[in-house]
Amino acid sequence: METLSCGPYTVNLFSEESSRSVVYAMLDREDAEEVWNLLNRPRPALAAVSGIDWNRELSPWAAPKAFRGGDDFGGGGPGFLSVLTGQIVPLVEGRLGFAPQTRTIVGYSLAGLFALWSVFQTDAFDRAASVSGSLWFDGFLDYMEGHTPSDGLRRIYLSLGDREKNTRNPRMAVVEERTRQTAELLRAQGVLVTLEMNPGGHFQDVTTRIARGINAVMAAQ
Repeated sequence: METLSCGPYTVNLFSEESSRSVVYAMLDREDAEEVWNLLNRPRPALAAVSGIDWNRELSPWAAPKAFRGGDDFGGGGPGFLSVLTGQIVPLVEGRLGFAPQTRTIVGYSLAGLFALWSVFQTDAFDRAASVSGSLWFDGFLDYMEGHTPSDGLRRIYLSLGDREKNTRNPRMAVVEERTRQTAELLRAQGVLVTLEMNPGGHFQDVTTRIARGINAVMAAQ
């Protein structure tokens, strides 16, 4: 593992000689190490980006905060995506020294929303995994209904804990319904989609779920 810097962001890069693809994930170093150890071989390179202002930079547009003590969603997704594709991806792949056979974006929770939204914005990624994604986010289903993902998109993986809908927050309580609707919509748009339900709530088995998502999209050529 080596550490790269790109402005305020840190990229922990995991790779091995057999790596020929790259996965970009919004993860801190500790979680990234756990995910890396759970990946099927031959493993893709894993570029784990941290230092992100979560609510501001991973939200595709501004929206009210989800919790009373939290922050509003700042809608900074377009800016961070520009940095990711325009600066971080070239930095990582220049360091790896190969053009990847596949390029995947993966995220958990709000980062899962960002990962899915990204493939509607750019053709930089041909696979995406939205793991326990915040697909309840205001207006996101309507957005997808009015837009199409990148023509180069080959595979989407969606997953959710089967108890995530059991929340007192009315916005978040629709997450399972929205996730299932998202899968149906993407399939209707011609995308190959895997939807997997996992036991437990939102904060259960996070790194295991992320690794399952990566393994799933990497197994589908």
